[in-house]
Amino acid sequence: MEKEQFVRFDWAMKKLLRNKANYGVLAGLVTTLLGQKITIKKLLESESNQEDASDKQNRVDLLAEGERGELYLIEIQNETEFAYFQRMLFGTSKLVTEYINRGQGYENIRKVYSINIVYFNLGNGTDFVYHGKTEFRGIHNGEVLSLSPFQQQKFKADAVSDLYPEYFILKVNDFNRWSKVPLEQWIYSLNTGDIPEDADAPGLQEAREALRITRMSKAELQSYYRHLDNVVILKDNIATARIEGREEGRAEGREEGIEEGREEGREEGREEEKLTIARSLKQMGMVNADIAKATGLEPERIAAL
Repeated sequence: MEKEQFVRFDWAMKKLLRNKANYGVLAGLVTTLLGQKITIKKLLESESNQEDASDKQNRVDLLAEGERGELYLIEIQNETEFAYFQRMLFGTSKLVTEYINRGQGYENIRKVYSINIVYFNLGNGTDFVYHGKTEFRGIHNGEVLSLSPFQQQKFKADAVSDLYPEYFILKVNDFNRWSKVPLEQWIYSLNTGDIPEDADAPGLQEAREALRITRMSKAELQSYYRHLDNVVILKDNIATARIEGREEGRAEGREEGIEEGREEGREEGREEEKLTIARSLKQMGMVNADIAKATGLEPERIAAL
């Protein structure tokens, strides 16, 4: 029996998952990350997630709103970007300011979750899922600054970090191990595009149904295959750039090595010339201290001649 094929998640976010009937897929991913059940109320549009005709499908933004008004910015990045951490900050900062009306008090600022699915080696770390949030610690005793009882009641929050954006980074590119752990099932499916029948992580069974290639129209298939071609080209460009970078580095290293050898040779020649002069002066009866001043050699080396 031929293995069933599913649409890659990055393309699905641009097309299929924007359908309200498929919100359960997105909610399942967020639920798995946060460890609590989340319901996606609706998708939103902002300046940060507008599709650009010149975009080569290397980036996908999807903005969703939860039942409590919280915002979920879900982004997929295929192409290496060295300033990606700063772009995460920029994205959440824009949402904080976009979704508060002029004249409203700061207590109306929404909670923002930034979920970043990256297919490149971001930063230096060995884990495949990272979570970041804001805390304030005492510089003398390490105590975490907490909300007052009134603030907890007013903001419906337990900790100061609950008021600030939170970040999740899913480094999915090298994860190929199927697991019974819900989060690892999601990482596996995001990387491979495969959703095994025994998948039981929240949202993955919905994904099995929504992302079947057999459900796609001819026009959707053509668009999807163009996307796959772009991804292949992108990966090839990245691999080529890495190879060229390594070769360039080796060539520079060889050139530096040749120049370094030349300099070492010149230095050895100058040293030998000093020793020859020192021998001559010593044969003429000059004391070692004066020879050292004349040649710059150490007195110990002159005494050994």
